[in-house]
Amino acid sequence: MRNTPRVLIVEDEAPIAELIAVNLRHNGFQPTWAMDSESAQRELNAVLPDVILLDWMLPGESGLSLARKWRQDARTKSVPILMLTARSDESDRVAGLDAGADDYIVKPFSTKEMLARIRAVLRRRAPEQTGGPVAMGALLLDPTTHRASYDGQPLKLGPTEFKLLHYLMGHAERVHSRGQLLDKVWGDHVFIEERTVDVHIKRLREALGPASALLETVRGAGYRLTAQPLAAVHGPSS
Repeated sequence: MRNTPRVLIVEDEAPIAELIAVNLRHNGFQPTWAMDSESAQRELNAVLPDVILLDWMLPGESGLSLARKWRQDARTKSVPILMLTARSDESDRVAGLDAGADDYIVKPFSTKEMLARIRAVLRRRAPEQTGGPVAMGALLLDPTTHRASYDGQPLKLGPTEFKLLHYLMGHAERVHSRGQLLDKVWGDHVFIEERTVDVHIKRLREALGPASALLETVRGAGYRLTAQPLAAVHGPSS
C-alpha cells in the first residue's frame, strides 16, 4: 500500500466534505471529493482509491445504489466502502452492509472515530502474509496470493470475507462466538457491532457457493467451519 492512502469522499454537502478532507490530509491521507454519483464514477475511473467514504443520501443515484454497483464491478469490488449517513436504525445499518459497505458511520461522528474506522478497513484489506496455503478437503486458501478455491473453482471473496475464511480454516471444527470473531478477525471492534459479523458470514456463505454447507450456524453459540457439515448427514439445516 502507498504511504499516502487515497480516500474518495462522496458527499454532496460541501462543508462536511471539506471538513473531512482537511482532517484526512492532516492525518496522512490523500482525499478526493465527489459531490454526486456521476463525479464519483469519473474519479473512480481515473484513479482507484484505497477506501471510499460514501454518503447514503446523494442527488440522483443514492449511495446505497452506488455501493451495490461498485461491488458488482470487478475493478472496484475490493475497495473498502464506509457508508456515511444520519440513519441510525439497525435496519438501515444492515441495509448499508448488505449493499456492500464494509462499515457504517452515523452522522454526526468525531474525527477520531472516522480515522479509526478508515484505518481498520485498510488493515483488513491487506492480505494475511503469515503462513502458507491452508487446505480443508476441496477448500483451499493461499494467503500469499490472496486466492481461494473450492473443488478447483476460484472463489470471489472480499477482503473481510477472505480474512474471515482464513481464520475459520485455521481453527476448523471450533465454535466461535460473534465477539470472538470480532476480536480475532477485526481486532479493533470498539466501533464495530456484533451484527456486522452476521452480514459478513452471509456474504461468505454466498461466495462459498457449493461449499456453503461447511459454514454452520450453531444456535446460541456462533459459527463453525466443519469438514463434515450436518446437512450432509441430517439434511439441510435452518
